Amino acid sequence: MAGYVQHKEDIIRRLRRIEGQVRGVQRMVDEDVYCIDVLTQVSAINAALQSCAVALLDEHLSCCVTEAIEAGGDQAKVKVGEASRAIARLIRT
Repeated sequence: MAGYVQHKEDIIRRLRRIEGQVRGVQRMVDEDVYCIDVLTQVSAINAALQSCAVALLDEHLSCCVTEAIEAGGDQAKVKVGEASRAIARLIRT
């Protein structure tokens, strides 16, 4: 089961908002809006995506990783490794 299941609606709401922002930027480009204004909106989209990613990571750590650590064994190491790689991907972007 996904660790974010209890907050699924919130995650979906965030992603729909981001989707709307992307459509808005497409419209801006189609309407030849000033470059800096478009870039400002792209920056806002990036921030919204990062915020969503951090929320998902938090859910993963507090649910999936915590449960694996409590259970012990190799699964704990696997989950911690997954989380570490996810964090590394996030900080590279």
